[in-house]
Amino acid sequence: MALLLRAFRGLPFRGVPLRAVGGPAGRGGAGASPGDAGSLPKHGPSLTKSEWQKKLTPEQFYVTREKGTEAPFSGVYLNNKESGMYHCVCCDSPLFSSEKKYCSGTGWPAFSEAHGASGSDERDVGILRRVDTSLGLTRTEVVCKQCEAHLGHVFPDGPGPSGQRFCINSVALKFKPRKH
Repeated sequence: MALLLRAFRGLPFRGVPLRAVGGPAGRGGAGASPGDAGSLPKHGPSLTKSEWQKKLTPEQFYVTREKGTEAPFSGVYLNNKESGMYHCVCCDSPLFSSEKKYCSGTGWPAFSEAHGASGSDERDVGILRRVDTSLGLTRTEVVCKQCEAHLGHVFPDGPGPSGQRFCINSVALKFKPRKH
């Protein structure tokens, strides 16, 4: 395996769609079975690692491009109560509305649903769900549909009616206040 990996080192990475959790078959939204392969719609060329490093702060790069996590209770948006929209820090896609934000007490901004969701229908949202087994347990990762930035995870312990808790890193977001 190590020889195979060395052989591929230096080749440009084009990305391989990962399995999506939930969503219509082939779309990565709500309704698919866990085994359905989710397609990742791309809108424009993906940046290289060095281009992302130039565009983002070191912490933004670590969280969004290397699947890191900011320290709990450290995020700038944890206690934000302003009305507006939370966008992807990497590509500016709208992701979560302040109307669906709540205090979960976990140390990260929490949302009960993604912007554009209609009940359990997530075809028009800016996020994708992926299976994440990186810590030896199965979780559901949340990534930006447009640029594949790691945003955080979603858990089934949120408020009704959805019962979801989107636990999102502040550093992966850019807040735009609602204009009055």
